Amino acid sequence: MKFSNFLFPDSMSAADDGRIIDETLQEARLTDALGFDTIWLAEHHFDGIVAYVDPVAFAAALAVATSRARIGFAVAQMALHHPIRLAEQVALIDHISKGRLIVGLGRGTAYNIYDYQGYGIDHTEAQARFEEAEAVMFEAWQGRPMRHSGRFFNLMLPELRPSTFTKPHPYVIRAAATEHGMLEIARRGNPFMMNVQNNAVTAQRMELYRQTLRGIGLDEATIAAKLDECWVWRNVFVAETDAEAERVAIPAFKAMHEHRVAMRNRIYAEQQASILPMPAPGSAPPAHAAVEHALVCGSPATVAEKLAPLKATGVGGLIMQFRLGPMNYEQTAASLTLFNDKVIPGL
Repeated sequence: MKFSNFLFPDSMSAADDGRIIDETLQEARLTDALGFDTIWLAEHHFDGIVAYVDPVAFAAALAVATSRARIGFAVAQMALHHPIRLAEQVALIDHISKGRLIVGLGRGTAYNIYDYQGYGIDHTEAQARFEEAEAVMFEAWQGRPMRHSGRFFNLMLPELRPSTFTKPHPYVIRAAATEHGMLEIARRGNPFMMNVQNNAVTAQRMELYRQTLRGIGLDEATIAAKLDECWVWRNVFVAETDAEAERVAIPAFKAMHEHRVAMRNRIYAEQQASILPMPAPGSAPPAHAAVEHALVCGSPATVAEKLAPLKATGVGGLIMQFRLGPMNYEQTAASLTLFNDKVIPGL
């Protein structure tokens, strides 16, 4: 099983942005030095829940700041990107990183309508924009004259430069937040990234993924190879004792989710605008916001025990967010190092 660090740094105010960005670069260097497989980057706008905002620009910085770890988008919001511009940027970072880039793609956020509003994009068009933009990007990477006339993009270019370092193009993977989305990816015979779910749902989807791959005629060796390319996400914090881990991680996790919904609630109050129906007061939180499902914290032995069911699903890799909400860099670095030194051997 592959282990990775999801750099999803929360900045509670604009005054903190520069410091958090600097600390995130420092965390990336530590992750690389410890030997983690991949460093993942997120994309969100206008609210500080991802201090560096743009995974593409930040990936270029990490391509220089690190030397071993792969650098992945989890994910680039394709509805917000011009596909030719992104194809050029990815090709450049592919060269700088010498092929370490994982191009994780998604349609765009399913929660924050203001991400779309800030770019002047109708959120109901996000999936259609994603499909067209991805097709344009793959065609552009073929390195030949190109014409495209579509719903959102009308393009003509002689050749994309630079050509990609990785041939025929950098590695691309899609994210799926729902079972329906996962099935669409599985029917194409492709791996996927799963957002935070409880362990039962995670196991159920991984088994359904296997069944779907069998249904399209893949043999067991190929299915095992596809599973090895899939990733699931959890929030992780390790301390020397369970009590110390819970003392630090649980308040940080709760504060992180309060910050993530604050701007959403503000926009709804001001505009009555929301992508999804607003939850009823007092309703149970979804799995990604529930401590018991989304947070894995404790001593090294406890964390290894809690992650063992994910290993049992056969999934190839864990996307783990170590810095949670207002947690400081020193706490994050200590947790990351303990995970490397004492949890990985236990798994």
